[in-house]
Amino acid sequence: MKKLDLYIFKKFIFSFFFMMGIIMLIASIFDFSEKMDDFLDRNAPFWGIIIDYYVNFIIFYGNLFSPLLIFISVIFFTSQMAARTEIVAILSSGISFKRMLLPYFLASTFLAIISLAFNHFVIPYANKTRIKFEENYFKLSFNNYDKNIHKQIGPTTFSYFEKYNADADIGYKFTLEEWENDLLIFKLQSDYAQFDSLSQSWVVYNYKKRYIDGETERLEVGAKMDTIINLHPSEFEERLEYTTQMMNTIELEDYIEKERQSGSENLIYHLIEKHSRTSIPFSTFVLVLIGVSISSRKVRGGIGAHLALGLFIAVLYIFAIKVTTVYATNAGLSPLLACWLPNFMFAGLALYIFNKAPK
Repeated sequence: MKKLDLYIFKKFIFSFFFMMGIIMLIASIFDFSEKMDDFLDRNAPFWGIIIDYYVNFIIFYGNLFSPLLIFISVIFFTSQMAARTEIVAILSSGISFKRMLLPYFLASTFLAIISLAFNHFVIPYANKTRIKFEENYFKLSFNNYDKNIHKQIGPTTFSYFEKYNADADIGYKFTLEEWENDLLIFKLQSDYAQFDSLSQSWVVYNYKKRYIDGETERLEVGAKMDTIINLHPSEFEERLEYTTQMMNTIELEDYIEKERQSGSENLIYHLIEKHSRTSIPFSTFVLVLIGVSISSRKVRGGIGAHLALGLFIAVLYIFAIKVTTVYATNAGLSPLLACWLPNFMFAGLALYIFNKAPK
Protein backbone atom coordinates (compact mmCIF):
# COMPACT_ATOMS: atom_id res chain seq x y z
CA MET A 1 0.00 0.00 0.00
CA LYS A 2 1.41 3.38 -1.00
CA LYS A 3 1.90 6.19 1.49
CA LEU A 4 -1.06 8.09 0.03
CA ASP A 5 -3.34 5.04 0.33
CA LEU A 6 -2.22 4.48 3.91
CA TYR A 7 -2.72 8.16 4.70
CA ILE A 8 -6.34 8.16 3.43
CA PHE A 9 -7.04 4.73 4.98
CA LYS A 10 -5.87 5.92 8.41
CA LYS A 11 -7.83 9.16 8.19
CA PHE A 12 -10.96 7.21 7.17
CA ILE A 13 -10.73 4.71 10.04
CA PHE A 14 -9.73 7.32 12.62
CA SER A 15 -12.52 9.72 11.57
CA PHE A 16 -15.11 6.94 11.70
CA PHE A 17 -14.19 5.68 15.17
CA PHE A 18 -13.78 9.22 16.46
CA MET A 19 -17.24 10.11 15.15
CA MET A 20 -18.65 6.86 16.51
CA GLY A 21 -17.12 7.52 19.93
CA ILE A 22 -18.49 11.06 20.14
CA ILE A 23 -22.01 10.11 18.99
CA MET A 24 -22.24 7.03 21.23
CA LEU A 25 -20.90 8.97 24.23
CA ILE A 26 -23.55 11.66 23.76
CA ALA A 27 -26.27 9.04 23.21
CA SER A 28 -25.21 7.14 26.34
CA ILE A 29 -25.18 10.30 28.47
CA PHE A 30 -28.68 11.28 27.34
CA ASP A 31 -29.92 7.71 27.82
CA PHE A 32 -28.42 7.50 31.31
CA SER A 33 -29.92 10.84 32.37
CA GLU A 34 -33.32 9.55 31.28
CA LYS A 35 -33.04 6.18 33.03
CA MET A 36 -31.00 7.14 36.10
CA ASP A 37 -34.06 7.24 38.39
CA ASP A 38 -35.09 3.75 37.29
CA PHE A 39 -31.59 2.41 37.92
CA LEU A 40 -31.60 3.90 41.43
CA ASP A 41 -35.16 2.84 42.26
CA ARG A 42 -34.52 -0.76 41.23
CA ASN A 43 -30.96 -0.98 42.61
CA ALA A 44 -29.38 -1.82 39.30
CA PRO A 45 -25.78 -3.08 39.80
CA PHE A 46 -23.08 -0.66 38.64
CA TRP A 47 -21.17 -3.17 36.52
CA GLY A 48 -24.45 -4.48 35.14
CA ILE A 49 -25.28 -0.98 33.93
CA ILE A 50 -21.85 -0.60 32.33
CA ILE A 51 -21.32 -4.07 30.86
CA ASP A 52 -24.74 -5.67 30.42
CA TYR A 53 -26.50 -2.52 29.26
CA TYR A 54 -24.25 0.25 27.93
CA VAL A 55 -21.61 -1.91 26.26
CA ASN A 56 -24.37 -3.74 24.39
CA PHE A 57 -26.25 -0.47 23.85
CA ILE A 58 -23.19 0.96 22.07
CA ILE A 59 -22.66 -2.24 20.07
CA PHE A 60 -26.27 -2.31 18.88
CA TYR A 61 -26.82 1.34 18.04
CA GLY A 62 -23.26 1.93 16.84
CA ASN A 63 -23.55 -0.88 14.34
CA LEU A 64 -27.09 0.13 13.37
CA PHE A 65 -26.01 3.64 12.40
CA SER A 66 -22.52 2.73 11.18
CA PRO A 67 -23.24 3.25 7.44
CA LEU A 68 -24.50 6.78 8.12
CA LEU A 69 -21.62 7.51 10.49
CA ILE A 70 -19.20 6.28 7.83
CA PHE A 71 -20.93 8.58 5.33
CA ILE A 72 -20.62 11.63 7.59
CA SER A 73 -17.02 10.72 8.49
CA VAL A 74 -16.03 10.50 4.82
CA ILE A 75 -17.58 13.88 4.09
CA PHE A 76 -15.91 15.39 7.15
CA PHE A 77 -12.30 14.36 6.51
CA THR A 78 -12.50 14.59 2.71
CA SER A 79 -13.85 18.14 3.00
CA GLN A 80 -10.89 18.95 5.24
CA MET A 81 -8.53 17.55 2.62
CA ALA A 82 -10.27 19.59 -0.08
CA ALA A 83 -10.12 22.76 2.04
CA ARG A 84 -6.37 22.28 2.46
CA THR A 85 -6.09 21.70 -1.34
CA GLU A 86 -4.79 18.17 -0.69
CA ILE A 87 -7.24 16.77 -3.24
CA VAL A 88 -5.94 19.20 -5.87
CA ALA A 89 -2.35 18.19 -5.07
CA ILE A 90 -3.24 14.48 -5.36
CA LEU A 91 -4.94 14.91 -8.73
CA SER A 92 -2.18 17.23 -9.98
CA SER A 93 0.42 14.56 -9.21
CA GLY A 94 -1.10 12.37 -11.91
CA ILE A 95 -3.27 10.15 -9.70
CA SER A 96 -6.74 9.77 -11.18
CA PHE A 97 -9.90 10.35 -9.19
CA LYS A 98 -10.81 6.67 -9.62
CA ARG A 99 -7.42 5.58 -8.28
CA MET A 100 -7.81 7.91 -5.32
CA LEU A 101 -10.97 5.99 -4.35
CA LEU A 102 -9.01 2.76 -3.73
CA PRO A 103 -8.15 3.39 -0.04
CA TYR A 104 -11.71 4.61 0.56
CA PHE A 105 -13.12 1.30 -0.65
CA LEU A 106 -10.47 -0.72 1.18
CA ALA A 107 -11.53 0.94 4.42
CA SER A 108 -15.21 0.53 3.47
CA THR A 109 -14.67 -3.19 2.89
CA PHE A 110 -12.94 -3.55 6.26
CA LEU A 111 -15.81 -1.82 8.09
CA ALA A 112 -18.53 -3.58 6.07
CA ILE A 113 -17.09 -7.02 6.93
CA ILE A 114 -17.10 -6.10 10.62
CA SER A 115 -20.69 -4.87 10.35
CA LEU A 116 -21.78 -8.06 8.56
CA ALA A 117 -20.25 -10.24 11.27
CA PHE A 118 -21.86 -8.12 13.96
CA ASN A 119 -25.29 -8.15 12.29
CA HIS A 120 -25.39 -11.89 11.79
CA PHE A 121 -23.79 -13.17 14.99
CA VAL A 122 -22.65 -10.56 17.56
CA ILE A 123 -25.63 -8.17 17.76
CA PRO A 124 -28.23 -10.92 18.51
CA TYR A 125 -26.19 -12.06 21.51
CA ALA A 126 -25.74 -8.46 22.68
CA ASN A 127 -29.49 -7.86 22.30
CA LYS A 128 -30.33 -10.80 24.55
CA THR A 129 -28.28 -9.34 27.41
CA ARG A 130 -29.38 -5.75 26.83
CA ILE A 131 -33.11 -6.45 26.56
CA LYS A 132 -33.06 -8.72 29.60
CA PHE A 133 -31.39 -5.95 31.60
CA GLU A 134 -33.95 -3.43 30.32
CA GLU A 135 -36.84 -5.56 31.52
CA ASN A 136 -35.29 -6.15 34.92
CA TYR A 137 -34.35 -2.58 35.75
CA PHE A 138 -36.29 0.03 33.88
CA LYS A 139 -38.91 -1.31 31.49
CA LEU A 140 -42.32 -2.36 32.72
CA SER A 141 -42.46 -6.11 32.94
CA PHE A 142 -45.29 -6.39 30.46
CA ASN A 143 -43.32 -4.59 27.80
CA ASN A 144 -42.47 -7.93 26.26
CA TYR A 145 -41.49 -9.19 22.85
CA ASP A 146 -44.82 -10.09 21.23
CA LYS A 147 -47.86 -7.88 20.76
CA ASN A 148 -51.41 -8.19 19.43
CA ILE A 149 -51.62 -11.97 19.83
CA HIS A 150 -54.69 -13.60 18.29
CA LYS A 151 -55.42 -17.29 18.89
CA GLN A 152 -58.29 -19.56 18.01
CA ILE A 153 -58.75 -21.83 21.02
CA GLY A 154 -61.89 -23.64 19.88
CA PRO A 155 -64.07 -24.09 16.78
CA THR A 156 -65.94 -20.86 17.56
CA THR A 157 -63.80 -19.39 20.36
CA PHE A 158 -61.11 -16.75 19.90
CA SER A 159 -58.73 -15.06 22.34
CA TYR A 160 -56.64 -11.91 22.14
CA PHE A 161 -53.82 -10.36 24.19
CA GLU A 162 -52.50 -6.90 23.45
CA LYS A 163 -49.22 -7.80 25.19
CA TYR A 164 -47.97 -10.90 26.94
CA ASN A 165 -45.30 -11.37 29.61
CA ALA A 166 -44.02 -14.93 29.32
CA ASP A 167 -41.97 -14.69 32.54
CA ALA A 168 -44.98 -13.85 34.74
CA ASP A 169 -47.63 -15.60 32.59
CA ILE A 170 -49.68 -12.41 32.38
CA GLY A 171 -51.57 -11.20 29.31
CA TYR A 172 -52.69 -7.59 29.12
CA LYS A 173 -55.91 -6.27 27.54
CA PHE A 174 -57.33 -9.77 27.35
CA THR A 175 -60.40 -10.54 25.22
CA LEU A 176 -62.34 -13.78 24.76
CA GLU A 177 -65.05 -14.11 22.11
CA GLU A 178 -67.61 -16.81 21.33
CA TRP A 179 -69.27 -16.87 17.90
CA GLU A 180 -72.24 -18.77 16.55
CA ASN A 181 -73.30 -18.72 12.90
CA ASP A 182 -71.00 -15.73 12.29
CA LEU A 183 -72.69 -13.81 15.09
CA LEU A 184 -71.01 -12.73 18.32
CA ILE A 185 -72.88 -14.24 21.26
CA PHE A 186 -70.39 -13.71 24.12
CA LYS A 187 -67.48 -11.39 24.83
CA LEU A 188 -65.21 -11.20 27.88
CA GLN A 189 -62.89 -8.22 28.29
CA SER A 190 -60.42 -7.63 31.11
CA ASP A 191 -57.45 -5.42 31.95
CA TYR A 192 -55.24 -8.47 32.31
CA ALA A 193 -55.36 -12.23 32.80
CA GLN A 194 -52.85 -14.27 34.80
CA PHE A 195 -52.37 -18.01 34.65
CA ASP A 196 -52.62 -19.83 38.01
CA SER A 197 -50.36 -22.88 37.80
CA LEU A 198 -51.94 -24.52 40.87
CA SER A 199 -55.51 -24.53 39.59
CA GLN A 200 -54.47 -24.58 35.92
CA SER A 201 -56.90 -21.75 35.24
CA TRP A 202 -56.77 -18.12 34.21
CA VAL A 203 -57.66 -15.35 36.63
CA VAL A 204 -59.07 -12.27 34.92
CA TYR A 205 -59.05 -8.87 36.59
CA ASN A 206 -61.38 -5.88 36.11
CA TYR A 207 -63.54 -7.77 33.67
CA LYS A 208 -66.71 -7.15 31.70
CA LYS A 209 -68.86 -9.96 30.28
CA ARG A 210 -71.36 -9.33 27.48
CA TYR A 211 -74.03 -11.91 26.64
CA ILE A 212 -75.63 -11.16 23.29
CA ASP A 213 -78.92 -12.75 22.21
CA GLY A 214 -80.18 -11.17 19.05
CA GLU A 215 -80.98 -7.56 19.83
CA THR A 216 -80.75 -7.97 23.60
CA GLU A 217 -77.58 -7.80 25.66
CA ARG A 218 -76.71 -8.55 29.27
CA LEU A 219 -73.66 -7.04 30.94
CA GLU A 220 -71.77 -8.30 33.99
CA VAL A 221 -68.75 -6.60 35.57
CA GLY A 222 -66.41 -7.65 38.35
CA ALA A 223 -62.97 -7.21 39.85
CA LYS A 224 -61.70 -10.80 39.72
CA MET A 225 -62.84 -14.13 38.31
CA ASP A 226 -61.39 -17.59 37.72
CA THR A 227 -62.07 -19.03 34.29
CA ILE A 228 -61.14 -22.20 32.41
CA ILE A 229 -59.76 -21.42 28.96
CA ASN A 230 -58.35 -23.91 26.46
CA LEU A 231 -55.08 -22.00 26.41
CA HIS A 232 -51.80 -22.80 28.14
CA PRO A 233 -48.78 -20.47 28.67
CA SER A 234 -46.53 -23.03 26.99
CA GLU A 235 -48.08 -21.96 23.69
CA PHE A 236 -46.42 -18.57 24.09
CA GLU A 237 -43.01 -19.61 25.35
CA GLU A 238 -41.47 -20.57 22.01
CA ARG A 239 -42.64 -17.39 20.33
CA LEU A 240 -41.71 -15.07 23.17
CA GLU A 241 -38.41 -16.52 24.32
CA TYR A 242 -36.50 -14.56 21.70
CA THR A 243 -37.41 -11.97 19.16
CA THR A 244 -35.82 -12.10 15.74
CA GLN A 245 -33.44 -9.38 16.88
CA MET A 246 -32.09 -11.78 19.49
CA MET A 247 -31.49 -14.64 17.06
CA ASN A 248 -28.32 -15.14 15.08
CA THR A 249 -28.87 -15.80 11.39
CA ILE A 250 -28.77 -19.59 11.74
CA GLU A 251 -31.45 -19.48 14.44
CA LEU A 252 -33.40 -16.94 12.41
CA GLU A 253 -33.44 -19.18 9.33
CA ASP A 254 -34.90 -22.04 11.40
CA TYR A 255 -37.44 -19.72 12.98
CA ILE A 256 -38.52 -18.33 9.60
CA GLU A 257 -39.06 -21.85 8.29
CA LYS A 258 -41.29 -22.68 11.27
CA GLU A 259 -43.24 -19.44 10.80
CA ARG A 260 -43.64 -20.17 7.07
CA GLN A 261 -45.03 -23.65 7.80
CA SER A 262 -47.46 -22.25 10.36
CA GLY A 263 -48.66 -19.53 7.99
CA SER A 264 -47.65 -16.74 10.38
CA GLU A 265 -48.76 -13.24 9.43
CA ASN A 266 -45.49 -11.94 10.88
CA LEU A 267 -43.33 -13.83 8.39
CA ILE A 268 -42.64 -10.75 6.27
CA TYR A 269 -41.17 -8.87 9.25
CA HIS A 270 -38.79 -11.74 9.94
CA LEU A 271 -37.69 -11.83 6.29
CA ILE A 272 -37.03 -8.08 6.34
CA GLU A 273 -34.91 -8.54 9.47
CA LYS A 274 -32.97 -11.32 7.75
CA HIS A 275 -32.26 -9.47 4.49
CA SER A 276 -31.50 -6.11 6.12
CA ARG A 277 -28.63 -7.70 8.05
CA THR A 278 -26.78 -7.95 4.73
CA SER A 279 -28.18 -5.04 2.74
CA ILE A 280 -27.43 -2.33 5.32
CA PRO A 281 -23.65 -3.04 5.56
CA PHE A 282 -23.42 -3.03 1.75
CA SER A 283 -24.94 0.44 1.67
CA THR A 284 -21.56 1.57 3.02
CA PHE A 285 -20.02 1.35 -0.46
CA VAL A 286 -22.79 3.42 -2.03
CA LEU A 287 -22.68 6.10 0.66
CA VAL A 288 -18.88 6.31 0.56
CA LEU A 289 -18.91 6.91 -3.21
CA ILE A 290 -21.49 9.66 -2.75
CA GLY A 291 -19.57 11.14 0.17
CA VAL A 292 -16.24 11.34 -1.65
CA SER A 293 -17.82 12.70 -4.82
CA ILE A 294 -19.63 15.59 -3.13
CA SER A 295 -16.90 16.54 -0.64
CA SER A 296 -13.76 16.35 -2.77
CA ARG A 297 -14.48 19.73 -4.34
CA LYS A 298 -13.54 22.93 -2.53
CA VAL A 299 -16.66 25.09 -2.33
CA ARG A 300 -17.84 28.24 -0.58
CA GLY A 301 -19.17 27.21 2.81
CA GLY A 302 -16.51 24.50 3.17
CA ILE A 303 -17.22 21.56 5.46
CA GLY A 304 -20.55 23.01 6.58
CA ALA A 305 -21.96 23.01 3.05
CA HIS A 306 -20.76 19.46 2.44
CA LEU A 307 -22.17 18.21 5.74
CA ALA A 308 -25.53 19.88 5.07
CA LEU A 309 -25.76 18.20 1.67
CA GLY A 310 -24.62 14.91 3.17
CA LEU A 311 -27.26 15.03 5.92
CA PHE A 312 -29.91 15.77 3.31
CA ILE A 313 -28.89 12.69 1.31
CA ALA A 314 -28.78 10.61 4.51
CA VAL A 315 -32.34 11.66 5.33
CA LEU A 316 -33.44 10.69 1.82
CA TYR A 317 -31.77 7.31 2.21
CA ILE A 318 -33.52 6.61 5.53
CA PHE A 319 -36.81 7.75 4.01
CA ALA A 320 -36.31 5.35 1.08
CA ILE A 321 -35.73 2.46 3.50
CA LYS A 322 -38.92 3.31 5.39
CA VAL A 323 -40.97 3.59 2.20
CA THR A 324 -39.82 0.25 0.76
CA THR A 325 -40.38 -1.44 4.13
CA VAL A 326 -43.95 -0.13 4.24
CA TYR A 327 -44.53 -1.36 0.70
CA ALA A 328 -43.23 -4.79 1.69
CA THR A 329 -45.46 -5.06 4.77
CA ASN A 330 -48.60 -3.55 3.24
CA ALA A 331 -48.41 -3.73 -0.55
CA GLY A 332 -46.84 -7.12 -1.25
CA LEU A 333 -43.35 -5.97 -2.27
CA SER A 334 -40.77 -8.72 -1.91
CA PRO A 335 -38.85 -8.35 1.40
CA LEU A 336 -35.60 -9.06 -0.43
CA LEU A 337 -36.28 -6.29 -2.94
CA ALA A 338 -37.51 -3.95 -0.21
CA CYS A 339 -34.19 -4.26 1.62
CA TRP A 340 -31.98 -3.89 -1.46
CA LEU A 341 -33.96 -1.38 -3.53
CA PRO A 342 -32.68 1.72 -1.61
CA ASN A 343 -29.11 0.53 -2.30
CA PHE A 344 -29.85 0.18 -6.02
CA MET A 345 -31.55 3.57 -6.17
CA PHE A 346 -28.74 5.37 -4.39
CA ALA A 347 -26.11 3.46 -6.38
CA GLY A 348 -27.56 5.17 -9.45
CA LEU A 349 -27.36 8.52 -7.67
CA ALA A 350 -23.79 7.74 -6.59
CA LEU A 351 -22.71 7.01 -10.17
CA TYR A 352 -24.33 10.22 -11.40
CA ILE A 353 -22.61 12.35 -8.73
CA PHE A 354 -19.32 10.50 -9.35
CA ASN A 355 -19.45 11.36 -13.06
CA LYS A 356 -20.04 15.01 -12.16
CA ALA A 357 -17.25 15.10 -9.55
CA PRO A 358 -14.04 17.00 -10.36
CA LYS A 359 -11.49 14.76 -12.03
